[in-house]
Order: sequence, then C-alpha cells, then structure tokens
Amino acid sequence: MNPTKKCIVVLSGGPDSATVAYWAKAQGYEIYPITFNYGQIAVKETESAKKIAEKLGTTTKIIDLSALKEIFSGATSLVSRDIPLTAEFSAPIIVPFRNAIFLSAAVAYAVTAGATKIFYGAQGSDEPFYPDCRREFYQAFEKAARLGTCEEITIQAPFSGGKKSDLIKEGSKLDVPFELTWSCYLDGAKHCGKCESCVNRKKAFQEAGVADPTKYED
Repeated sequence: MNPTKKCIVVLSGGPDSATVAYWAKAQGYEIYPITFNYGQIAVKETESAKKIAEKLGTTTKIIDLSALKEIFSGATSLVSRDIPLTAEFSAPIIVPFRNAIFLSAAVAYAVTAGATKIFYGAQGSDEPFYPDCRREFYQAFEKAARLGTCEEITIQAPFSGGKKSDLIKEGSKLDVPFELTWSCYLDGAKHCGKCESCVNRKKAFQEAGVADPTKYED
C-alpha cells in the first residue's frame, strides 16, 4: 500500500487558499490546514477558515501571532485603522514578509505531521505586487526549509501560473463554497465592496464567468 500523502495548506479563509485546499484534497492528499491570527482587522478570515476546514472534513490549527500587530501597525492598513484603505493596490496593503512568517510555521507543522508538501494560495494576479507571492520567493524558501530541517519539503503555490479568475474557475469546478470565504480587509457584517481586495474579488468572479455569492455593502 502507498503511504498516505499528507500536505499542509496555509488556509487564510479567502477564495484563493480555499481553492488550494479543495484542489489538494482532490489530488488525494490528507490535508492539514493552518490559519493565522496576526492582528488583522479582518478577524472574519479565521472564522471562514474554520468553516472551510469543516466542509473538508477536518479542522484548521489557528496560530495566534497577534503580537505581530505591534510590528505591522506602522506599515499596513490591514492591521491599522489609522492607515487608509484604497480601492487600488498601494504599498500599505502589503504586510511585510507575511508569507515567510506563515510558511515558517507551516514548515514546522509539516515536520511534526509527517508531511512533505506545503501549499499556499499565491496566484499570478498577485505576483507583480507582492514579493512573497512570487515563484522565486517560495522556491528560495523551500531551499531554506530543506536546509533548516534536513527534510525533503516541497513548497508550492499551485495556481501561481494563472490569474485569480483562473483560480475561481477551478474552484467552481471543485465546488469550493465561495460563500463561506472572506476577502474584505474590514470586519463588517458584509464585504465592504470598496477595498482593493473586494474589488479584485468582484473582478475575478466577473472575468471567470462564475456567479459571485458574496454579499457586499456596496
């Protein structure tokens, strides 16, 4: 018998990571999701991650990194309400080195869980703007993970070669419950519909030709 394939999925609660989780399960992996509270305003991300993991028949480990807010608050509007949000990409949307921090914990989890694969939701539409979503970054990080653990760990972003709309199309085929996902940078009862993340979400569903189940304030 073949040993069980295990993977760690960085599950943020958004449509990108949810699609990666469903994709990994469809590939025959036993998935071990990991989710992070890093002091973000959008606390609904973690709530969404829990619901998505439950739909997949598992649970996600919620890692409390909220103390990082003290580091991030001067740099990004995702943790500080004093920094205005915009409808288009701007530097304050970047959370410095966030994926590296998340992937570090995912590597440690992989070693303890006996997994050799780590998947996260970086996709091609983000690569021009976010350095830690680029193929060069996660390939370099994979090398560091192997050097630091003496394990043959592989780090991949399965949808890094395509646009966000391509990912939405694939998620639709996989029956991802997009209505459970959360993209908004705020923590309202509904998606605000105005922040950069909401705008990109709307655009991706429209370009993909997939019905958007999201409830927006605007």
